[in-house]
Amino acid sequence: MAHSDSSPLAGPTGTMLALVGAESSDAMATLEGIPGVETLTLRDSDPETAARRIAACGTPWIVHDADPLEHVAAAWVELYEERATLGTLEVEVETALAHFEEGTALMPDYYIVLDPDAAEHTWRHWWCGALGFRAPRRVLPAVSPTTRRDTAIRRMLTSLPTSRPWPEPGSWLPGLAFEIPDRVGLRDRAGDAGMA
Repeated sequence: MAHSDSSPLAGPTGTMLALVGAESSDAMATLEGIPGVETLTLRDSDPETAARRIAACGTPWIVHDADPLEHVAAAWVELYEERATLGTLEVEVETALAHFEEGTALMPDYYIVLDPDAAEHTWRHWWCGALGFRAPRRVLPAVSPTTRRDTAIRRMLTSLPTSRPWPEPGSWLPGLAFEIPDRVGLRDRAGDAGMA
């Protein structure tokens, strides 16, 4: 097996959006051909290949379907649905952190989450709670594209909300096991209120 060069990558110069949800392929298709937008279908790529392709883009917007936290999210959901162990989540977190540290995975600037209200209960808490709480204005709900609504995602690209950047993954990913669905963020809000 050939040795891969895992030297850290510089991020892309444009704004990076990860498009996630069951209808992501259809949504990606609605964005093809828009000037200034590069669409990359990378869902089945390994993290390093996906990161290199994303980093090579020079367009103002890069939209892709390679979620660097996909396995972490699945392990978190399965833990709270009693289908996986805490150890599984810990392994996925360690793997993701190693990829971020090596520069072989890139955190998107924004997540566009298709139809979060239609997602299964625990998945909705992942997108809108465990992940969304860390940078609420960087997890954006969107309807799946249809004949009449496909312009909504296009419009979203030109009106992305400004927000503080994502905190370093190492500062919050290890604590995911304590982010309980229905309660995620409550501890932090109570602490913030006490400091005010």
